[in-house]
Amino acid sequence: MGTTSIGIFDSGYGGLTILNKIRTLLPQYDYIYLGDNARTPYGARSYEIVYQYTLQCVKALFQMNCRLIILACNTASAKALRTIQQRDLPKIDSTLRVLGVIRPTVEAVGQITVNKHVGLLATSGTVQSESYPAEIYKLFPDIIISSEACPMWVPMIENNEFDNEGADYFIKKNVKNLLLKDSKIDTIILGCTHYPLILKKIEKVAGKGVHVFSQGEVVTQSLADYLKRHPEIEEKCTKGGSCLYLSTESSEKFRSSASIFLNENIDAQHLEIS
Repeated sequence: MGTTSIGIFDSGYGGLTILNKIRTLLPQYDYIYLGDNARTPYGARSYEIVYQYTLQCVKALFQMNCRLIILACNTASAKALRTIQQRDLPKIDSTLRVLGVIRPTVEAVGQITVNKHVGLLATSGTVQSESYPAEIYKLFPDIIISSEACPMWVPMIENNEFDNEGADYFIKKNVKNLLLKDSKIDTIILGCTHYPLILKKIEKVAGKGVHVFSQGEVVTQSLADYLKRHPEIEEKCTKGGSCLYLSTESSEKFRSSASIFLNENIDAQHLEIS
């Protein structure tokens, strides 16, 4: 019997912060991480392109016997998830599942905010999609949400340039911009999986009265709950505790950059997507 892994997909490296948390809480399962690093960033790309790229990668993971896939990417969750769930899965195999990161994040924010004033820091693509305001309005129509796009944050994190004064300037600028939009914000969502690497810096600018939260714990808990509620899927996931890392970029480059996000050295393999 082959391995039936849980697939974790991201356009780049940020999803490794989600994978890290998932493997800490649920180490028993087998995982495949796929980063579409050759075509990253997705943030500024059109809906059609993000959907096309995401679907190609999801299909590749299905072919490797992943029956459950987490889109650990806010842009893919915003621009591709719904179409894949509604249009593609019924055609491919109705027993397969693809989940995103936006819904569990929004569910959590409703429990965290006290005064119902929430801020979002995310990529341009996620902000422009308005997926967070739409999901929040559906679940918590009384929450007021303000958003700030942070186009410089992902490049500086991926280039390991987030511990200098230049990075501090952009972090301060974006967080201050967000708080100027609504001075009553008591909760900030980090709507990009890269941002936990600069969490402490964001918290410092936001101040003590603001709760800044990242998605790792939320998505992990959501996955654990999902597996409990769906034993028919959980039973098919093999439990060898393995993790295979795949990248559409060169495996050497992925290994080198992944070390920024993981506290371990990993082996990676190149995967050609067509």
